[in-house]
Amino acid sequence: MMISHPSYAVEPWSLRETALHLEVLAQSESVFALANGHIGWRGNLDEGEPHGLPGTYLNGVYERHPLPYAEAGYGYPEIGETILNVTNGKIIRLLVDDAPFDLRYGRLRSHERLLDLRAGVLRRTCVWTSPSGRTVRVRSTRLVSFTQRAVAAVAYEVEPLDAAIRVVIQSELLANEQLPRPSSVDPRVSAALETSLRPEEHLAESTRLRLVHRTADSGLRVAAAADHLVTGPDSTQTYGESGADVGRFTITASLNPGQVLRLEKLVAYGWSGVRSLPAMRDQVEAALAGARSTGWPGLVAQQRGYLDDFWAGADIEIDGDAEIQQAVRFALFHVLQAGARAECRAIPAKGLTGSGYDGHCFWDTETFVLPVLTCTVPQAVAEALRWRQSTLPPARERAAQLGLQGAAFPWRTIEGLECSGYWPAGTAAFHVNADIADAVLRYLAFTGDQEFERDVAVELLVETARLWCSLGHHDHQGRFHIDGVTGPDEYSAIADDNLYTNLMAQANLLAAADIAGRHPGRAASYGVGDDEATAWRAAAHTMAVPYNHELGVHEQSAGFTRHQKWDFASTRQDQYPLLLHFPYFDLYRKQVVKQADLVLAMYLRGDAFDPEQKSRNFAYYEPLTVRDSSLSACSQAIIAAETGYLRLADDYLGEAALMDLENLEHNTRDGLHIASLAGTWLVLVAGFGGMRHRDGTLHFAPRLPETLTRLLFTVQIQGRSLQVEITGSATTYRLLKGADLTIRHYQRPVTLNGRRPQQRPTPPLPPRPEPRQPPGRRPKSRHPEHM
Repeated sequence: MMISHPSYAVEPWSLRETALHLEVLAQSESVFALANGHIGWRGNLDEGEPHGLPGTYLNGVYERHPLPYAEAGYGYPEIGETILNVTNGKIIRLLVDDAPFDLRYGRLRSHERLLDLRAGVLRRTCVWTSPSGRTVRVRSTRLVSFTQRAVAAVAYEVEPLDAAIRVVIQSELLANEQLPRPSSVDPRVSAALETSLRPEEHLAESTRLRLVHRTADSGLRVAAAADHLVTGPDSTQTYGESGADVGRFTITASLNPGQVLRLEKLVAYGWSGVRSLPAMRDQVEAALAGARSTGWPGLVAQQRGYLDDFWAGADIEIDGDAEIQQAVRFALFHVLQAGARAECRAIPAKGLTGSGYDGHCFWDTETFVLPVLTCTVPQAVAEALRWRQSTLPPARERAAQLGLQGAAFPWRTIEGLECSGYWPAGTAAFHVNADIADAVLRYLAFTGDQEFERDVAVELLVETARLWCSLGHHDHQGRFHIDGVTGPDEYSAIADDNLYTNLMAQANLLAAADIAGRHPGRAASYGVGDDEATAWRAAAHTMAVPYNHELGVHEQSAGFTRHQKWDFASTRQDQYPLLLHFPYFDLYRKQVVKQADLVLAMYLRGDAFDPEQKSRNFAYYEPLTVRDSSLSACSQAIIAAETGYLRLADDYLGEAALMDLENLEHNTRDGLHIASLAGTWLVLVAGFGGMRHRDGTLHFAPRLPETLTRLLFTVQIQGRSLQVEITGSATTYRLLKGADLTIRHYQRPVTLNGRRPQQRPTPPLPPRPEPRQPPGRRPKSRHPEHM
């Protein structure tokens, strides 16, 4: 089935915008963003205007600001961190005769932009007639390099079509550019910090430009440099100039029809909190020298080679739904862009596609994004978790401030400090500790990285486990409770024994005890003794798991099922998301779920539930879950597929996959929902593929919805490459590389080698009625008869 996007054509390997739609310009800037985990360039037009939100980001570059409170309290975070829009190197302005190339004036005859997911470039072609009647064709190709981390580049061409013209091209480095005021009161929208970059140095010399700035409060030095290669007629002339906040390289030429003026612009970025100005100057000049040596054709070839390798081990093929085929490749591309070259930096919730959520990293990274990268680009996962390890000092300080042991990792952060000014959803959401531990364990299971286990995992698991024993307590019957916390569902804050938190903490505690036993010397260096490891095991084995025996369902938290149910029938559709229309105190005391919480626990800790419990739990919580978070649909899809509701799972897949392409939450302008994009992969692999990793073995329970006739995906595990091809009646497993591997298909062992594939049948699924959703909150159907 194919439903056309309102703005983008449906194609298997690209995202194409065939006309300029100003009403979705800001959304297009996000979806057409290019990044490599270190540099992020939003998909702004080359000429800079019109724009929705200008954006050039360097991962880890932020400004500090006070967090105001109407009434302060002990332990409230005092400092916030907000990502900065740094020096813009994308801008290339054009004058045709005496008319500025601005698509709001004159006549735009055609305009197309294409994000090529295999080449890793953004191409643009437009034909424009100036107010004075001169028609030109403008082409540009833009990339942010995966292979040269500090480098981005643009190739730009202008050609007259109907008469001789005089053109002026101005290629700029621009700092402290004016940003639009936020138009929404949604607290998730970034607070724009203006003029935070203080100039230190500027240069224009021959074809090169350079600007160096330093942030006003966080003290980070940011350097940008650009070089230019110009090809044109003999009349072409160039010169450069620079000021405190702008470097400009100007090209003038007289062109006849058929003549082309071409500019290749190379841009290098660097930043540091400790390096001197001369060192940063040399750093960006060296990166620029490397890019010059490679040249534009070489950068394009390197980009394609990098992505060829990525897609060979990460691509997902789908038959039956062209829209989801495009969406999953779009999702994988942006997940790669968010984390590929982050290299010991955070992976923000928006990646580097926008300033939403102030550029903060949340638990989204470990729970939704890193599972995808673990199976596709595992080296990026190691770097992301090393970043978490590097933030242990402030996490330990935060735990001590709260009267706790170990580390208390922040709910939202850039550099490692807690930046959530709302403590019930921030400080109390201790489950982030267990989410980090879960990501560590998954990475170890899929890679067997012994060096990482010794140097990173031991410390992370020890310090996260310590928190639970100081946060929780044993009751008089010996059961271990963790009280007063907030789980993934932010509509149920400060709850006792949140089931998700308890089960994830249980796994964290057992893993810490196990790894301390495997590495006694390393554990001892962190002060772990036999008594502490024993206490971890005791807490884990006696962990409270709330259950309502009368209803026959697990409780999201102790007493949750005794709360009054939210009045869904009286809630208008324009009152969602509820947090923007109702007080938190009312949400907290009702049975209403913002996002999958217990349902997510059934995926990540599926070993703690039997199949009947999963079915009953899913049926109970589905009518309570309003999905006011982009994190929810993929989790609900996975469990819907596992419990046999394949149509519902397919509909949730559509919501997760099209979150940004269809702007379902009306905030894609602020950046992409990277976790929801990652959730597209999770639904296909963990949902319809039924993939789980338990007891050192990969398990599969594949089953397709009726809209899909074939699903093929590849996962990397322990140096092996495993391909899984699912049809309506059978699944074929192929070991593409690596030593023999034994997996399980519906609990039965299957041994694979590189000589021949193994095919196994899919057992029949009995029909069953779907559970209900809150009125008006069912996902959009992907089945024609239900539309």
